[in-house]
Order: sequence, then structure tokens, then C-alpha cells
Amino acid sequence: MSDQLTLTAETRERAGKGASRELRRNGRVPAVIYGGKEEPQMIHVEEKLLMKQLMTGHFMNSVVMIEVGGKKVRTLPKDVAFHPVKDRPLHADFLRITKDAKVQVAVPVVFENEELSPGLKRGGVLNVVRHELELICDADKMPDQIVIDAAGYDVGDSIHISNVTLPTGSESAITDRDFTIATIVAPSALKSSDGDTTKDEGEAAEGEDAKGEGEA
Repeated sequence: MSDQLTLTAETRERAGKGASRELRRNGRVPAVIYGGKEEPQMIHVEEKLLMKQLMTGHFMNSVVMIEVGGKKVRTLPKDVAFHPVKDRPLHADFLRITKDAKVQVAVPVVFENEELSPGLKRGGVLNVVRHELELICDADKMPDQIVIDAAGYDVGDSIHISNVTLPTGSESAITDRDFTIATIVAPSALKSSDGDTTKDEGEAAEGEDAKGEGEA
């Protein structure tokens, strides 16, 4: 389960591009907290601390407690906009949530026991179709990753969502189909050896000789 993160914030008195640029010059990132049947709250956070939390790799599917004005607000990060060149955060959006709320998050998948896959041992390739799963989870039980067991899968096999055991409190947001997460694909060398129907040089030569004799 993802760790709970904490961000200290200050309220923003002014909105607009000019005020936001001034905040960024001072090492702050403008942000907003919305939802929960309350008015949106304009805030700003320290850029260095936000970047540190972004670098954890699970910021977007973690509960973030924002401390602002002497109060703590339970939130879920919904969006972080970055500068297209400098790759610095420009703005962040946070959704208010209650402890028992259900939230939809994108959770990365990782694979284990690849050495126990017959297909991969034969030189097959793990073709990952979905690097993240859209899950509906309890707000206080959001997984930071989904581990998928690759043991036993051979060339041509597919791993579907029905093959994955999700953590307690989580379910797939896609329920209308048993979608594919990954497949074991044969490498080109294996494909040619398994499906080669061409004649060898001796057979080809005999066929050409016979054809030539018939035409003469």
C-alpha cells in the first residue's frame, strides 16, 4: 500500500498568470484543492518538496495530507502540469477525499518469476499491453503497484485481468471485458523455426529440374 505523504501549503490570495509567475520565481508551485462539496481552495506549495514526492514514483496514487492554515486536508493528486522544456511543475490539482471514500487511480504493474515462464525461457518476449491498471480502491488502501506472476506462461499465452489477484479493497475500473495486460510473443528466430514451410536447397533444385524436363 502506498505511504501517506504530507505537503505543507499556504493559501493564495491572488489568482491569474502574473501571480502564478511570481510564485514560481520564488520557488513555489500554485495549486488548488477541490471537491468534497466545498469551494475550491487556492494554495501554493514548495517546488522542491513537491518534486521530491513526485520522484517517489507513486505520488499520483498516494493519499496526500495537505497542511494549510493550521488544518490538514486529505487529498488525492489528480494532475500536475509541467513546463514543456524545463520539466518543472507549473500547477497541481488535488481532490478532497474522506477516509472511507472510493477513488479511481492508475496503478503500475510489475512482473515477477519471469525465469519460471517456459515461453520466456525459450527466448520469448514479454509484450506488455498495459503498463498501468485503472483500479477503484478504498482511499486508505491504495496499492502502489500490482505484482503479476509470469510463471507457467508459454509462447502465445496472454495474461488477462482475470488472471490477476487484486489487493483487498481494489477492483478493476473496467468491468465489461476480460482485457489483456501482457502476452508472451515468439522471437523472430523461434517463429521461423516453428513455422518454416520452405523447401531445402535439394528439394528446390529437384523441383526446378522436374519443371524444366516437363517444359522441354
